[in-house]
Amino acid sequence: MATCDPTKPLFSAQKRSAFSANTLCQTMNAIYKRAGIEGATSHSGRRSFITTLASKGIGVRVLGALAAHRSIATTQAYIDVNDEMKRAAVELAV
Repeated sequence: MATCDPTKPLFSAQKRSAFSANTLCQTMNAIYKRAGIEGATSHSGRRSFITTLASKGIGVRVLGALAAHRSIATTQAYIDVNDEMKRAAVELAV
């Protein structure tokens, strides 16, 4: 099993030591497609990360800082509200 060196890029490109943002997006889309994951995009991981933290009660300003968004409105658009999040919110009121 290969070990991960955190000082090196996770993926390497032919012309550079690391991908450009565009190349990484294209690569992630290809990985999702090969894995048979329908509807996933290069931002799916970011959305999942932000939604997971939001469901654990992390504030939108912290989430925005982690995502490097300039506006918290952008961060809010990334948060997918689900039934578990709504259930937890209602339980807080009881």
